[in-house]
Amino acid sequence: MRPPDGLLRKIQWREHTGTMRNRIHRSMLILPVNNPKFVAKAYLRQADAIVLDLEDAVPPQEKVEARRLLKDAIKAVGLGGADVFVRVNNEPELIEGDVEAALCKGLHGIFVPKIDSGDQVRCIVQMISAKEHRKDAAVGGIVLSLHVESPRGVLRLEEVSCASTRTESLSLGVDDYCREMGIESPEDGEALLYALARMAVVSAAYGINALGVIGSVAGFKDLAGFERAAIRSKKLGFKGAYCIHPDQVPILNRVFSPAPAKVTQARKIVAAFKEGIASGRAALSIDNRMIDTPIYKQALQCLELAKEIEDLETRKQKALRLIGK
Repeated sequence: MRPPDGLLRKIQWREHTGTMRNRIHRSMLILPVNNPKFVAKAYLRQADAIVLDLEDAVPPQEKVEARRLLKDAIKAVGLGGADVFVRVNNEPELIEGDVEAALCKGLHGIFVPKIDSGDQVRCIVQMISAKEHRKDAAVGGIVLSLHVESPRGVLRLEEVSCASTRTESLSLGVDDYCREMGIESPEDGEALLYALARMAVVSAAYGINALGVIGSVAGFKDLAGFERAAIRSKKLGFKGAYCIHPDQVPILNRVFSPAPAKVTQARKIVAAFKEGIASGRAALSIDNRMIDTPIYKQALQCLELAKEIEDLETRKQKALRLIGK
């Protein structure tokens, strides 16, 4: 069966660039670029990615001035090995200047809010492509993290997902989405299930990471509730989530990593299945559970993810050692 066109283009792009998988971002910590205290300590938070915010966390009168802080901030927050994003203002009078300022050495991607259509994505990609050649950034290497915040965007998720091979992740702006739906941000996340389930399916179809929790990240003091929301989103197919407080980071890193017991079981399944294949059997029983080809492939995925997370943690620890932390 031929893959969807968007996924096929993504596969071809990855083969061309040598980047075969999306980066792992179990935790994506968003912080205001104009808060020096937060920026200075961000590299110690152990987040897989850090998003320097030019949008909601920066007052309107400070937005243009905040761009001047990006170059030093990108370098500072990346000291711990995290991938660095910049959240731009998706407004006609601001976005081009934000993108221009963000394209500095050390930038991994642009986090774009208020995404409603594929045309928006294509315009942003053209903007980035035109500026990469003039800036100290890897040409073609800047990825996109797209933040959908409206019912229109949810209905057009497939169009958005196949608009560019640069798209690495999708997320839902829960509070803005709920405002447009005319509902309160639900504590149990029930009203979000359609939008998030659709996002998980579309993301999987197009080789993109779905990020988010089934609920709002605003209640950062309710860590137990936040963990429950993260667990539910993982079960739905999400690969990580964004957060706004350092205390949420270790929860996301733990929830979106395979449990040690599951990794041990995956190794057992892989070894037994290979022995079964060698003896002419493609279905067998382990611990009173039937193991066939789909279960074997799931076990392989678990082991691959565990290895990638191990490599990621090694990278972060190495980065901290280099600066004496």
